Amino acid sequence: MSLYPESPEAAPLGGEGPQPRTTYLSVILPVHDAEPWLDECLGSVLQQDFEGSMELSIFNDASKDKSMTIIEKWKEKLEGSGILVVIGGHDSPSPRGVGYSKNQAIAQSSGSYLCFLDSDDVMMPQRVRLQHAAAVRHPASIIGCQVRREPPNSTERYTRWINHLAPDQLLTQVFTSNGPTVIMPTWFCSRAWFSHVGPFDEGGRGVPEDLLFFHEHLRKGGGLVRVDQSLLLYRYHPGAATHSILETTIWTHRVRFLEEWALPHWATFTIWNAGRQGRRLYRSLTAGSRCKVVAFCDVDENKIKKGFYCYEDSQERPKPRVPVLHFRAAQPPFVICVKLDLTGGAFEDNLRSLHLQEGRDFLHFS
Repeated sequence: MSLYPESPEAAPLGGEGPQPRTTYLSVILPVHDAEPWLDECLGSVLQQDFEGSMELSIFNDASKDKSMTIIEKWKEKLEGSGILVVIGGHDSPSPRGVGYSKNQAIAQSSGSYLCFLDSDDVMMPQRVRLQHAAAVRHPASIIGCQVRREPPNSTERYTRWINHLAPDQLLTQVFTSNGPTVIMPTWFCSRAWFSHVGPFDEGGRGVPEDLLFFHEHLRKGGGLVRVDQSLLLYRYHPGAATHSILETTIWTHRVRFLEEWALPHWATFTIWNAGRQGRRLYRSLTAGSRCKVVAFCDVDENKIKKGFYCYEDSQERPKPRVPVLHFRAAQPPFVICVKLDLTGGAFEDNLRSLHLQEGRDFLHFS
């Protein structure tokens, strides 16, 4: 029986047919060739200390390894502990992608709340309980949590960023190259809110479905909440789906969202960084947004001495020449194209010395 009539290849691979829709909470687990990690992942579902009714909704996206053998083994253990397991999937020659798999897993599930889990990650026993409590208090929010990275030193700056953003920075730092400030493997939300925002984009490999959903969530007025405990072992490995997404794709989505969400609030602004990244942002803006750029600023004396940046590829005549100033001579608001946590604190000290308010006087883009 097909989960979606228009998708005949997406047929359930197990289970006893439709279940009564009474489950309170669904763990959403897309799977594609996850054999090395599935035992740990599924074991962490079994170990949850949540006392409500819980199901696990798995969608197998054309796995060619022994993922289904592992899933069938764990189905018996989980259902023996009172956790309903719903299994769907397809065995087409090629996977349909993470967005498609998540949508299918959600469609076949029945919980009032959705807890997203990647097949290569491991939940701490209190994850579902603590995030559910937060979701009840914040029904229009995506709930995240702090994480522990595996291997521990694989992405140290990124992990610090995930875990240490202040609550207001969950909203002000949504334009950075790090992606969603509440990262996808930690997402938890109500089904009603997901239905209001979603579904995920199903473009497949190379599409940042989490970032697109995150932007739509913010457009709809959604909130962002992080449970400040480490509730997920977040694994880093070369096969992770995120590595299939081109940096240029992410860049384009980020620039467009910056122009839609932030720049309309500013009559003019300064780009902090007269180097490669700052100039790239300037060139990527629409003509209307470029007109708002009154200056670049920097600390590099050579760039400042030159006095201006000329946009040579512009079709305008004369070609735009944007002043380059020392950061202390520049006027906020700033779009900052300097990477955080890379200069031994020098950049952060410079920024703090101006006594500005993040979100109002500056935004981070790098």
